[in-house]
Amino acid sequence: MHDIQNETDTRGIELDRVGISGLRYPIYFEDGYLRQEGVADIEVTVRLQHDRRGTHMSRMVALVHDHLQRFDPRQLPNLLKTGAHLLDAPAFTVEVSMPISTTVVAPASGHESKQVHDVRVEGQWNDGAVTVTTAVTTDVTSLCPCSKAISDYGAHNQRSRITLAVSGHGDTPYPLPVQSAVRLLSSSASAPVIPLVKRTDERVLTMQAYDHPVFVEDMARNVSLVCRERGLRHRVSVRNLESIHSHDAVAYVAG
Repeated sequence: MHDIQNETDTRGIELDRVGISGLRYPIYFEDGYLRQEGVADIEVTVRLQHDRRGTHMSRMVALVHDHLQRFDPRQLPNLLKTGAHLLDAPAFTVEVSMPISTTVVAPASGHESKQVHDVRVEGQWNDGAVTVTTAVTTDVTSLCPCSKAISDYGAHNQRSRITLAVSGHGDTPYPLPVQSAVRLLSSSASAPVIPLVKRTDERVLTMQAYDHPVFVEDMARNVSLVCRERGLRHRVSVRNLESIHSHDAVAYVAG
């Protein structure tokens, strides 16, 4: 059967990325610390040479089935090299997005519950160079320092959403595991977010937030400072889901 994708294209235009997106597939995530089953959202693309009419997208699905059902971010460079060779591409990218949960313990009652975090791992193979970026998004509590300073009592607080993306290269493609990233993000805020709390826990968390007020700027800097101290290439974004304003407050930093 004639392979139309392998036909020569004469327009002379290289495509930056072409492939499949929105593929939902069951995977088992295992990074040496966390082990969880779930359904991931997967994107696989290649850089398409100027003289190639198309790529082989069915091979991308087969690659996911054969190599991604057990997903370890530390092994992603091997998959990237395999994919680039299989598709004869100068650049090859895989993105895996899925929710990952960690166990949290209420501070007073000791009740356990599960907090869910959004995780996205993107691996790029570009002419032999490999980069793996792991982004973790989690919810925390922030209390406004200005509100605390000007109020006779109390201060406005809200849920905040922080995303930390860390890039690894070479022999260290996964320098900050998901579980470590979650701890770092939680410690940068006024207090954690915990799904299951009793009244005794609410008291502890409320006072903890009051004793540790932070602006959106503070949280972005807190996270970036730790990453810089550890020599991690990173991007941080913070969004306060403001409780007394009609807008959100945001901060971004890279290092």
